[in-house]
Amino acid sequence: MKVFITRKLPGEPEKFIKQNGFDVEIYNNDEPIPRELFLKKTKNVDAVLSLMSEKIDKEAIDNFSNCKIVANCAVGYNNIDVSYANDKKLIVTNTPNVLTDATADIACGLILACARRFHEGEKLIRNKKFFGWKPNMLLGFDLKNKTLGIIGAGRIGFATAKRMKAFGMKIIYYDRNKRENFDKELNAKKVSLNKLMKNSDVVSIHLPLAEQTKYLINKTKLDLLKPTAIFVNTARGEIVEEKYLIELLQKKKIFSAGFDVYENEPKINPKLLKLENVFLLPHLGSATEETRKAMSLLAAKNIVNVLSGKKPLTQVLK
Repeated sequence: MKVFITRKLPGEPEKFIKQNGFDVEIYNNDEPIPRELFLKKTKNVDAVLSLMSEKIDKEAIDNFSNCKIVANCAVGYNNIDVSYANDKKLIVTNTPNVLTDATADIACGLILACARRFHEGEKLIRNKKFFGWKPNMLLGFDLKNKTLGIIGAGRIGFATAKRMKAFGMKIIYYDRNKRENFDKELNAKKVSLNKLMKNSDVVSIHLPLAEQTKYLINKTKLDLLKPTAIFVNTARGEIVEEKYLIELLQKKKIFSAGFDVYENEPKINPKLLKLENVFLLPHLGSATEETRKAMSLLAAKNIVNVLSGKKPLTQVLK
């Protein structure tokens, strides 16, 4: 049986797959595989280890002649038409749990960077414009006793809230379900999305991208933010109406924003690059050596299980 891996990955998942008796081919490049080549290489394989950059749509799924599993090396799977894959008896898996802490760390880092204006401070140093301490230079604000609003109270949302609770923040959250771990461990309150947007000093997004969440945070919701609010997104760019968020930042109608994801990623809106009150990262959420290795190995284990006639470890169903 043959497995195709769409990118060279940390942890060398190909070794694990080969050790279990399967042939592996890798598109050994740092850049995403071109669409035509992807369709050609995956036509006759038994499994695909993919990334978010690969669109597994109806065309790709119909192109498969032998494929039994697409193992997405990401917690998200909005690049895959899961419903159509299920209809075609194609197993889809993702890599949850293993990237929770790394992504929560990034969210907290963005919150701190925005609150204390790290980007502006570093720029001052690099541009050789720091001429000594001044009492009113780059004043940010304390996080203690401020309110953190978590939108999407899953594993990453909880891990982020738990970390920021240690900074003395009060926690509120928005989710379809009441979350006992938030209520009991963090003394947090479940609130409506409107109430969260109105009352939070910091808003952090932790939702998956789906039909129901695309542009959930639109102009109407963004207009509810306090003028002193910080807005952080480490989930998916398309959840937020990015152009209007940029407009608020330009007019300084909110204090600051931290981005790890973007609406048209990898393209970045050039207006963002001109703003001082933003902190921008290149989708580093899971970017630790330990986490990326764990992700690729979990994807490889899913493939080995399915090709060996066993159940996948982390199947995605719709």
